[in-house]
Amino acid sequence: MGPFALALDTKNSFVASSSASDASGRKMDSLQMLPKKFFASINNEEEKPFDFLRILFEGVIAGGTAGVVVETALYPIDTIKTRLQATRGGGQIVLKGLYSGLAGNLAGVLPASAIFVGVYEPAKQKLLKMFPENLSAVAHLSAGALGGIAASFVRVPTEVIKQRMQTRQFASAPDAVRLIVSKEGFKGLYAGYRSFLLRDLPFDAIQFCIYEQLRIGYKLAAKRELNDPENAVIGAFAGALTGAITTPLDVIKTRLMIQGSVNQYKGIVDCVKTIVAEEGPPALLKGIGPRVLWIGIGGSIFFGVLERTKRFLAQNLPDNTTSKKD
Repeated sequence: MGPFALALDTKNSFVASSSASDASGRKMDSLQMLPKKFFASINNEEEKPFDFLRILFEGVIAGGTAGVVVETALYPIDTIKTRLQATRGGGQIVLKGLYSGLAGNLAGVLPASAIFVGVYEPAKQKLLKMFPENLSAVAHLSAGALGGIAASFVRVPTEVIKQRMQTRQFASAPDAVRLIVSKEGFKGLYAGYRSFLLRDLPFDAIQFCIYEQLRIGYKLAAKRELNDPENAVIGAFAGALTGAITTPLDVIKTRLMIQGSVNQYKGIVDCVKTIVAEEGPPALLKGIGPRVLWIGIGGSIFFGVLERTKRFLAQNLPDNTTSKKD
């Protein structure tokens, strides 16, 4: 009985191995027929149900937290950048009062960042379900633009007050609001709104698209979730690159926002023509060094804090989808 049993096992193992090789061959053929992806695939995790309120809440909390941390840490660099862009010709910048207007600015940054991420996250999740995998970048671009538009209604007045305080036009945020409204009307708080959108919509869309695509590609290559330092490095790269590309738009936005009731520039096109004619084309790159440094470090901190906060909330908040199933 012993030899017979051995022969039987050998035969079974041969059959099993041949069927396994046929299955693997069919699998390889099917893999070769799959279409190539131009962008990183996003379906490397089990698909979860779309919970709008949970995603909105997590985005608002995480976005507000990240925005306040970044603004507080890097406000002096932003002040130097603004003063560099505001100087005409070879004027000297003042290095005093680099935290001027921080408190009032945080009052606007908190809701603006919360609104941006609160809109971006649900929009991103919804668009990723609507678009095919090879167009995931379009979903990220679109979600970034939507978040930027929603946040602009808070961002622009905050930016106007901040930059005029950074250039030492006002002593406090309440004084800035009161005097701007009295001299220029309510629309004065939205000075440079179109130039702001011209800068921030491309910036938000490009920065978040680069960040998300790099994260997806890195996760696929590493075959694991990213840790905080890796998120921070990717965020720094995305921020610095986008900041450099959009510097001319930032210069135009700054000049239009700080001109006040003088109306030195009639609009975006006139602003560009005047700057180039009076100061030369390099003036459109004023402040590029501090801007790239500020946004690069800011991107590192923002996305690092954002991902950490989102992960903390996901781990500690009750899961509505599981409770509904129960």
